[in-house]
Amino acid sequence: MNKKYTSSDISRLNAEFAESSTQELLLHFLQVYGTRIALSSSLSIEDQVLTDMILHVDPKARIFTLDTGRLFPETYQLMDRTNLHYNIKMEIFVPHTEVLQQTLLENGVNFFYESLEKRHLCCQIRKLEPLSRAFGTLDAWICGLRRSQSVTREGMQKIEWDEQHQLLKINPLIDWSEEQTWDYIRTHHVPYNKLQEQGFRSIGCQPCTRAVQPDEDIRAGRWWWESPEHRECGLHQKA
Repeated sequence: MNKKYTSSDISRLNAEFAESSTQELLLHFLQVYGTRIALSSSLSIEDQVLTDMILHVDPKARIFTLDTGRLFPETYQLMDRTNLHYNIKMEIFVPHTEVLQQTLLENGVNFFYESLEKRHLCCQIRKLEPLSRAFGTLDAWICGLRRSQSVTREGMQKIEWDEQHQLLKINPLIDWSEEQTWDYIRTHHVPYNKLQEQGFRSIGCQPCTRAVQPDEDIRAGRWWWESPEHRECGLHQKA
């Protein structure tokens, strides 16, 4: 059974690894948790950096992603390129067909534009429920969050307790800048989504993602019709 971490445990872990490199942090938790830890990858530049780092530490480490059914063609292409580049097969989780079909029958295909509640319902069906199935096999998960990505992530720590899923959550890049992330991508020839070259700095489902202007927030193109403090799918909560 997974150990439940207290706030004191989390504070101790963050102090212990405060000066550790990203690779050292990953090595420790991959060794401790083995097949009970995985990278949850959205195929962002951050998750691609972590994919590269993790597979250099453990070529058999678990990496999974979601196929929501509404991703960009470029994202599906990146899935294939990543598998080929690293000679892996990412685990892919999809929504429950029956639930999705009934929701679309009742609400229409683009119902998520109508209200915040309906957008959250769409994220629940296409993202959160498949993620909960993936998390059912884990005691800890690795995530590519960075504090500077948005106002919703400013209070997050390197190591957190995910109360919702009862998992230890590792954010190895939480202190990284976007420039650092791109430097790693270019230096190590890491595959990335070609939409990044067209102004898409944060990429999710196609109907909910647009390109952003240079002076806009990184995640301004995600659910752009909503206010900034609501631009999360519901997975990442402040500690």
